[in-house]
Amino acid sequence: MAINGHVLRDVIDYYFYAAEERLELEIERAGTRLALVLERGYGEELGVRFAEDVFDGLRRCSNNCSFCFVDHLPPGLRPSLYVKDDDYRYSFLHGNFITLSNWTEEDWERVAEQHLSPLYVSVHATDPETRNHLLCNPGAPDIGQQLRRLAGMGIEMHTQIVAMPGLNDGEQLEQTVRDLTALHPAVASIGVVPVGLTKYHTGDIRLLTRDEERTIVDSIILWQKENRRELGVGVVYPSDELYLRTGHSVPPVQEYDGFPQLENGIGLVRHLLDEWDTLRREWARSSLSGRGTLVCGTLIAPTLGKICRELQERAGLDITTVPVTNDFLGATVTVSGLLTGRDVVHALRGRDLGDAVFAPRAMFESQGQVTLDQVTRQDVEGSLETPVVLGGSMGAVLGHFAGSGHTCGQQSVLL
Repeated sequence: MAINGHVLRDVIDYYFYAAEERLELEIERAGTRLALVLERGYGEELGVRFAEDVFDGLRRCSNNCSFCFVDHLPPGLRPSLYVKDDDYRYSFLHGNFITLSNWTEEDWERVAEQHLSPLYVSVHATDPETRNHLLCNPGAPDIGQQLRRLAGMGIEMHTQIVAMPGLNDGEQLEQTVRDLTALHPAVASIGVVPVGLTKYHTGDIRLLTRDEERTIVDSIILWQKENRRELGVGVVYPSDELYLRTGHSVPPVQEYDGFPQLENGIGLVRHLLDEWDTLRREWARSSLSGRGTLVCGTLIAPTLGKICRELQERAGLDITTVPVTNDFLGATVTVSGLLTGRDVVHALRGRDLGDAVFAPRAMFESQGQVTLDQVTRQDVEGSLETPVVLGGSMGAVLGHFAGSGHTCGQQSVLL
């Protein structure tokens, strides 16, 4: 319940206050409060594990963004998908993006005291009027002032811009990128991703056109060149979606500067391509036999189809790539991680699937058992009468047929 007199609000408090070698613990066990004093060796773990990261409740988002993906999900999905968190503790612990619009002075003091760095911040626009319009929150604080305050506290930040046509693209996007770049190295990275909308969206925001996306990518390439010349790093990075949808070549690994926003879909394709480049050399003299079906979203399908054709030529495996249209959320939702069990079954039923179906690991929840439309892995296997293998990489496909069980999680969003 408390360590050295500090009541624990979350696991961050636990690790922060349990760092001392002499600890006074207040423990509640079976309804009884106990006071214990113990000493531990430097670096020695107490052996405590927690069911949840926060003990005082998750802080929810108080904004009403008209482009919020969560607000435009249909009913009946996994309950966790409807949670709109805006909790800086989850940003620090797991890299979740937050808006900073709900902070109290106590929050600022705590971040400074415990040096909760890095944080991941959804900026969208640095112009206060534009940002407040996007958040549908006229009382949102000035994000520029907040970022400068965090920079002054020595907090590293990774920022995100969801690009929307006519709202924060064009001159607004350039101004936002330049304002954020001016705060480098405190602002360590800027990710630019296109707005995504399901078929249930009812607002007046539309998707970017291909020409608008090309303009954004071309602009970012120019800004990266300036930044590399002046700062030594690119700072601003387009999402993989923007490269794939506009036909731009995916940059080499060195241009990602250590992949600061990999979990935000920036650099996953480069990981996939580099992994395959390594695998095809390793398996060049191998002779494997077997057939299977790899399902994926429509966005990555051309890339995976090319890899599977090479896989058949080099290793003798017959892997058919089947892009699955997302009828459940709408055909404009093209990433593999948002596929549903029902759409996968519909796309594969009646096909000769071979020895196994390789499904994207990111389709399923953390335990790898339930899709977002609450279809279980066993349901999919039963409907298709074929084993379903969860994979995050082409290494997982090869490993299945070689019996090595090799897996790699970095590419799970794509596969």
